Amino acid sequence: MYKIKLTFIAAENIKKLDSKTQNQIINKIESLKKEPLLLGKPLKGPLKEFRTIRAAGQGYRIIYRVLEKEIIVVLIAIGLRKEGDKKDIYELMKKYLKTGLLEEYHDTDS
Repeated sequence: MYKIKLTFIAAENIKKLDSKTQNQIINKIESLKKEPLLLGKPLKGPLKEFRTIRAAGQGYRIIYRVLEKEIIVVLIAIGLRKEGDKKDIYELMKKYLKTGLLEEYHDTDS
């Protein structure tokens, strides 16, 4: 069983959601504890070290990294897929990478 950790960005993303969406996201996060490499799909290009899985009615994406040696899934960011929009979660991820905002994370009981 994998342990779940969240970046501070992912934790903030979850806090901003309504309770129904939060619960759906948390249920999907729970499923990542078992087989994170089978559930999500790898991203490409500058985000190739990350994986993504759909959640909460297919509109939201959970972006994560699997650290196999430590048996950890690090949730990087959670947000809406809005292709062509500057608030699209994948566009935001590219900005987070450039600014180094994805480095810190903390433990969670999720």
